[in-house]
Amino acid sequence: MAVPDAASESALTARLNYLLRRARTIKRSTSIDPPLQVTALVSDNEPVLERIDPDKEIHMLAIESAAKHVFYANLGSTRIDDPSFVTIWNLLDILQYCGDRDLCSQQLVLLLVEELLDSLSIAACRTAFRFLESRREAIIATRSQNKDLVILRLCNELLRRLSRAEDPVFCGRVYIFLFQSFPLGDKSSVNLRGNFHVENVTTFEDYLKTSSPEGDEMQVEASRPEEIVKEESKSEEKEAKPTKSDKATKGTPPTLDFDTLYPVFWSLQHSFSNPPRLFHEENFKQFQRGLEETLAKFKEVPKVIQSGDSARRAGGHPRSDDNHDEYASAFNPKYLTSRDLFKLELSDLAFQRHILVQALILIDFLLTLTEKSKKKAYYQNAQKAMQYGFTLSEDDTAWALGIKNSIANYLQDGPDGKFYYRMVDTVLSRDKNWVRWKMENCQPFTRDRVPAKDFLESKSGAQRAVASKKTTKPATLPPTLQFLSNTEAEKGLSQLRQPDRFTQPSAESYAKQVRMSELDLDIADAEEEKRQLEEKKTSNTWRGLRLASKDRLSSFDRLEHGKGLERLFQPVTSSIEATGDDNAPTAPEDRDCVPQEEH
Repeated sequence: MAVPDAASESALTARLNYLLRRARTIKRSTSIDPPLQVTALVSDNEPVLERIDPDKEIHMLAIESAAKHVFYANLGSTRIDDPSFVTIWNLLDILQYCGDRDLCSQQLVLLLVEELLDSLSIAACRTAFRFLESRREAIIATRSQNKDLVILRLCNELLRRLSRAEDPVFCGRVYIFLFQSFPLGDKSSVNLRGNFHVENVTTFEDYLKTSSPEGDEMQVEASRPEEIVKEESKSEEKEAKPTKSDKATKGTPPTLDFDTLYPVFWSLQHSFSNPPRLFHEENFKQFQRGLEETLAKFKEVPKVIQSGDSARRAGGHPRSDDNHDEYASAFNPKYLTSRDLFKLELSDLAFQRHILVQALILIDFLLTLTEKSKKKAYYQNAQKAMQYGFTLSEDDTAWALGIKNSIANYLQDGPDGKFYYRMVDTVLSRDKNWVRWKMENCQPFTRDRVPAKDFLESKSGAQRAVASKKTTKPATLPPTLQFLSNTEAEKGLSQLRQPDRFTQPSAESYAKQVRMSELDLDIADAEEEKRQLEEKKTSNTWRGLRLASKDRLSSFDRLEHGKGLERLFQPVTSSIEATGDDNAPTAPEDRDCVPQEEH
């Protein structure tokens, strides 16, 4: 292994100290943000760190040794809340700049951040972690396997130190940083072998409680929330008065009491943490009974609603400042399995939802082991670790579908029940896609960028394919234009210039055509011919009426249905008729067409 020269290391240490002194004059702020502008430390032609040794490996080791020397010297003499601690942030910015330009190893800045987090308390780590969050884009701009391993290691070590009960927000920041630092299809956080968290053991008193002193009951009664006492008093009043629902449910078996249900309920956690244990018939029967009894007890006990849910149910809206406390109060990192608290826990709606969501996850796992699901192509091609020899029977499948539907209906009750179940159902549906992707050995779903040469060739080929082609003159005219080739008396376009094509027909001409159609109808024998003549007569009648309405609208009352249009054009027989007097005598029929003299 190459060893850097001591003189080279001393020269690089002096160079880093010089750059840090200049950084204090450029960046006046003592906080993490804004980042140091490293280009302002040197002139245009001056390198940040000169290459002292021609061997690249020796040069990298010398820079790493010099950087650690400066880092530990400043870390041991300052505290993170001191203004002078900005020297550490400036040093990390300089090393990040050098790592991006291959002047030092890319993971050097992450190694120093890992050392920094290990040397600080949890409270100080919250401040130091902001450096990674603010420089995340610059850190992940250039990816390498060594850098990814350091990111995973330092985040996992930090998560081991944190308590999910006391530091849930900080844990969330670390997880978000991990999710944003790695691509979506990265396998680093995938459980490829499908191992279950069997180390998560829930301990409880697995024996039945024989007796309960009266004093203990009074003590538990006094310690219960006021909401439970009110709900139970209401339920006792209802029990005192039999109702129709009591008569309807008289045949249903009673639920287990709290002492009997206690070991049955907490034994469900064994199956939740290790689902393959249900492959044994005895364990599966116990799980069926436990889940059914638990759901029945949830429906029976009075509900305690969280403060935020109570406000929404009453029509109010909790303040935005209280949202954090509202969600934190519903967070259970580890269940309390004390027998004295069991009755109170079962009445908590948030606790009930946590248990039932666990049951939905396990039931979805069991439904992937049915005979129908195992015949799917992605299951046949799955890795061996994800294929199980157990197959869920038809009766057990029917039970699983039924209890899943019952849980879904129960989760939709209560405040925001519809929204809560929709959120849970969406998460579980998307998780099925991730399970399928994992069973298919995590095939990449991102494609490499198409080379520029291939893109240009495809583009030019598409342009040639859709290019307009020259139209060739047809050898003969289409049938619709055959009249243009007429060489008889009138040729070509002269037919289009006929005066009758531009003259509007008169109403009298349509009246004549109607009269001709009536004559043809009298001598027609075939039904098809009569139908065509009737259509022709109707069409001409309508056309004649439309034209006559412009100047003979006052004569429309003289028409008779089915008698043609001739009466529209007959002259008025008398002046009295012309005035429209209904009481005046009419002229004889044989003189209708004879005009009368005017007096």
